[in-house]
Amino acid sequence: MSTVGLSLVALVLSAANSLVAEIDARMSHVFPDIRPTHGFVFTRVAGAGATIGQIATHLGVTKQAASQLVDELVAKGYVVKVPNPSDARSRVVTLTPRGESATRAADIAATEVISGWTETLGPDAVRRMRDDLARVVPPGRVRPTW
Repeated sequence: MSTVGLSLVALVLSAANSLVAEIDARMSHVFPDIRPTHGFVFTRVAGAGATIGQIATHLGVTKQAASQLVDELVAKGYVVKVPNPSDARSRVVTLTPRGESATRAADIAATEVISGWTETLGPDAVRRMRDDLARVVPPGRVRPTW
């Protein structure tokens, strides 16, 4: 790999880590019991909800690990498990009003972080970066890099 390629890899990974850390720092003031990993769960269960298996696949972890994470979020009041209308053997995990509030707060925090990038780089550069990344990054789930 070329020097440019290696430096690009380091910068993209650093940007992603920085983005997550900055969102987490803003979130910790309002939701101190939320970790970045929780946000990846919220991303998957927002809307119609998801089963433990779907959450596990989304996060790239075992069903047992996903179940433990969901149980933690249930105990904190961010999600609930409801009967799955299409499979009586499983439950669907959905956001509570508290979980929806945390999701909105994370969206606001992300917007604030990107606003800082826009101030530094300019709106056209940020728009080009988004468009260029969309051309090379496959669409799909957003999950933590463990």
